Amino acid sequence: MTGLRTVLLVASLVVPLAFVGACLVQGLRERALALQWLAPLPGLVAGLLGLSGEPLTCDLPLIGFTLFLDASGALILCVAALLWIVVSAALCHDGWPDDRFAISWLLTMCGNIGVFVAGDLVSFYLFYALVSIPAYGLFAFSEDTEQRRAGAIYMAFTIAGEALLLLAFAMLVADEPHGSTRIADVMVALPASPWRNLVLGLVVAGFGMKIGMLPFNGWMPLNYGAAPIAAATVLSGAGVKAGVIGLIRFLPIGAPMEGWGEALVTLGFLSAFYGVGLGLTQRDPKVVLAYSSISQMGVILAALGAVLVEGRADLSSDIAFYAANHLLVKAALFLTIGPLVMRGMKSAPLILAAVLALSLAGLPLTGGALAKLVLKTPFGSGVEATLATLSSIATALLMTHLLNCIASVRPSIDWNGSASLVRCWPAIALGAILLPWLLYPVVGDASTALKFGNIFDALWPTVVGVGVAIALSRSGLSLPHVPVGDTVVLYERAFRRLVALGPRLETLDGRLRQWPMAGISLLLILLSLITASIAGN
Repeated sequence: MTGLRTVLLVASLVVPLAFVGACLVQGLRERALALQWLAPLPGLVAGLLGLSGEPLTCDLPLIGFTLFLDASGALILCVAALLWIVVSAALCHDGWPDDRFAISWLLTMCGNIGVFVAGDLVSFYLFYALVSIPAYGLFAFSEDTEQRRAGAIYMAFTIAGEALLLLAFAMLVADEPHGSTRIADVMVALPASPWRNLVLGLVVAGFGMKIGMLPFNGWMPLNYGAAPIAAATVLSGAGVKAGVIGLIRFLPIGAPMEGWGEALVTLGFLSAFYGVGLGLTQRDPKVVLAYSSISQMGVILAALGAVLVEGRADLSSDIAFYAANHLLVKAALFLTIGPLVMRGMKSAPLILAAVLALSLAGLPLTGGALAKLVLKTPFGSGVEATLATLSSIATALLMTHLLNCIASVRPSIDWNGSASLVRCWPAIALGAILLPWLLYPVVGDASTALKFGNIFDALWPTVVGVGVAIALSRSGLSLPHVPVGDTVVLYERAFRRLVALGPRLETLDGRLRQWPMAGISLLLILLSLITASIAGN
């Protein structure tokens, strides 16, 4: 079994890269793009096998990479791979908008699968860059002014985040006594490092930009609002989880750090309630879902902080399960918009849509109830537990608002989404609700969710949140208008001023290129852009 797992682990990386390579050959490109939905299949199988086995490490001396897969990575990998397969197959069936979009899709998919199996700093950084930068081509190659603005802001946050991570990784390597670039080795050395606090600050800020943590959240509503439904589905579901696995890998959650843990709990819950508050001011369903992601990522950040306070590395898989459930539900919620836009409210199974939306708040008998249950251990029974309950109420409030926004969407035959995704939406929605029950045995006993006390604990916050939403709707209270992107409006001028720092940034870039990781990263990014350019021509 170990040999099979090793083969599949390697294949989960090699097969998507082989599809990318095939796109560079003129005679193979069309076939590779038509069959790219098969690329994540080894990752799906590797993730499923990784759920029940011991952590697996595999060295690839030919390219200097180390692959690693534990339960935390396997939980997110298998659902991310499944999402990529389903959505890619639908797009392949209906036909890609153009080769440039298809190439960007494949590159983003390749990076997204790779980031969950990367076991060293070099490979992690490469795949993290690959899951981020090519995603620009999924929505920003447009003449539309707002899409181009969203793309520019997205790239600004992406490059800034990766620059911070590059500095953090360089310091991690410098502090490892044997010069190892394995993530496991550098994380063992981090707690005793004199640069520990600086490294942790860079890590939190770098990955925080990816998950929409305050105050780096502004790009997400702009990005998801501008992206086509299919692109928003994978970016909000699978793409943002690259930041989650990054925090799981690069926070020393096995070593108690009360100060940092409490800071992350605070930041997390601030993001959670901020996302709900701003989401209630929006009417575009995609933007509301973006603010919901900010809120849910805040809950994950708070849970990581609670784990860091206690030094409970064994709870990382619990947080990964919560992230996996969010991946499934958020992807299905974005796809919910499709049937309504193409066919109208009457043809959509509204009860299923409501159950799906409220599952994020922990509605009993859904995967969301399991996700809320699994966080009871890290949050305990103190202030964090109370804030988590309030966050469930707030989520139910926001999801009810989302359903009202969806009900007001006008049907349109001009929607440029995938008809195949619309047809299979009920199956996707049911899968998002039920699949977590199949995954839960990795972290606990699913039967505990059926106990009366746990059902009641999951039900009443949902009921309260829905009740508050209905009361607000009937009161006629008008919330103030907040521009999409909120904080990013304040940052745009600051980003423009970065142009004046060009000479200094060139000097810093020249120094960083002396480190092999940066050189390899830039090479892969360059190849990605060349590939997209060739496809576009």
